[in-house]
Amino acid sequence: MKKTAAMFCVCLAALGWVSGFRRTQQVPGAIKVEVRLVEVYARVYDHKGGYVDGLARDSFQVFDDGKSEQITNFETSGQSLSCGILLDTTGSMAAALPRVKNSIVNLINALDPQDSVAIYTFDSQLTVRQEFTTDKQAAKRAILRTRAEGQTALFDALSQAAQEVAGRAGKKVLIVFTDGDDNASALNATAAITRAKKLGIPLYAIAEGEATRAHNLRQILDELSERTGGAAYQVKKPAEIEEVFQKIAEDLKHLYMIAYQPLTNSGDSKWHKIEVAVRGVKDYRVRAREGYFPQ
Repeated sequence: MKKTAAMFCVCLAALGWVSGFRRTQQVPGAIKVEVRLVEVYARVYDHKGGYVDGLARDSFQVFDDGKSEQITNFETSGQSLSCGILLDTTGSMAAALPRVKNSIVNLINALDPQDSVAIYTFDSQLTVRQEFTTDKQAAKRAILRTRAEGQTALFDALSQAAQEVAGRAGKKVLIVFTDGDDNASALNATAAITRAKKLGIPLYAIAEGEATRAHNLRQILDELSERTGGAAYQVKKPAEIEEVFQKIAEDLKHLYMIAYQPLTNSGDSKWHKIEVAVRGVKDYRVRAREGYFPQ
């Protein structure tokens, strides 16, 4: 089933780009504050660079602008994941597309049975090829049916797909592969960055071909990936495509989700810095979302 970008616009206007649960607390004569669930995705590495799994909720500390916060929701690396895959299918992708398809199929095979996957493609608009499903065969059929044609509306597609993924409960990530700079979006880069940062979903961005030579685009993808706790990759040779997808598939197996509810004054729009630490261990390194803009 396909949905056009116009259908997404209606959803975006209705949802107002809300990520997580939010409520307003109002007491006569008091300052209006909002309680919003902030989700932080983290990977933990030991001193040798290996992944650290099996940590419990009490192992973590999270700080919002230096203030210690109580963790209200916690999911370990062994719990289910929603993985959105956003694939550039513009005309310039014709040569790379077969190899990319095979690499995505291998990534889907590496997901756990309880994990859900959705397939999105974009040219001049976003198309939903497969809504979230645990049926991995259906997801693979959707990716194998794609073909290359059209212009590149990357920023529009990224914003719309991120909003769709943000509606999922529990752990979630978005993987995007593109080989070209944006030349057809209604959104500009600044608007796309702001919206993606607010949603805070870990972004794994893979740039290939012209996208690796577009300096501004690379900066945007690097910043979004770093700020959301994901990772950015540049593919210089076709043979590297499969290797990058294998790295991402491995990374997804070691993902923690930590959530808390900070109190913020109504109208607060400044960037809040997030820090995540593991209690009692000095030589562990944490890679996580760096911060958020209040809604």
